[in-house]
Amino acid sequence: MSKLKIAIQKSGRLSEKSLNLLKESGINISNGTSKLRAEAKNFPIEVLFLRDDDIPQYVEQQVADIGILGKNEVLEKGKNVTIIEELGFAACRLSLAIPKGESYSGLKYFNNKSVATSYPNILSQFFANNNITAELEEIGGSVEIAPSIGLANAVCDIVSTGSTLITNGLKEVETVLKSQAVLIANKELSKEKRDILDKLLFRIKAVIRSSENKYIVLNAPNEAIDKISGILPGMKSPTVVPLAKQGWSSMHSVVKEDEFWDVIDQLRTLGAEGILVIPIEKMVL
Repeated sequence: MSKLKIAIQKSGRLSEKSLNLLKESGINISNGTSKLRAEAKNFPIEVLFLRDDDIPQYVEQQVADIGILGKNEVLEKGKNVTIIEELGFAACRLSLAIPKGESYSGLKYFNNKSVATSYPNILSQFFANNNITAELEEIGGSVEIAPSIGLANAVCDIVSTGSTLITNGLKEVETVLKSQAVLIANKELSKEKRDILDKLLFRIKAVIRSSENKYIVLNAPNEAIDKISGILPGMKSPTVVPLAKQGWSSMHSVVKEDEFWDVIDQLRTLGAEGILVIPIEKMVL
């Protein structure tokens, strides 16, 4: 039986989160990251541990069938692969930053300036789209130090919290690209491997949905059930169970994580009490 070969970063936070995603999808990987290859014990998948910037090329050349890496790396490398799913972790942004003492008047600031970056392809396209003419200094690492040593006037680099920029006397002024971990695939997978990928995607999507939603249980006066149902539609509609206390019911539903506090405020206004919020382990539609 064929095995689906998946490439993930061989070390670092993205590697840990990728392995955790597979684990939460019920896939047990043997050998961890101690070797450059590992096989799943209970799913037809083989893991290749690689440098993240090599993954697009390996997937394009069918050395690996699929891969997990940052969207920024996929777009920078420009390989002939398909992004098939955004995974919701490793969020970051590719941003332009300038010395904190400089005045910023908009993108025209970068005209005739030199900008240090590890992402010349993305940045050159961004500048072209905005009619900016700048000189790009491509460097492989320690981008933030470039202005202080006179290599460039500004930088364009990956930002998560922004603390590294601040430490190096820089301030973030423009977002070039918002990124997160994505699943990419070779465009010419066999039917057998495509079937395995579909099964893997089914599991992954269930895990992602669970992280984006919470299970909510509350007590509500019966006269408020219709209005609360409009706020908490759930997957189809809330579950409503009569309570021993006359005129009251228990309602069970699902709420999106990013809407949670706004929803809670509305529920309290409608008289909901005893609100419990419970993490969801898996969410299968």
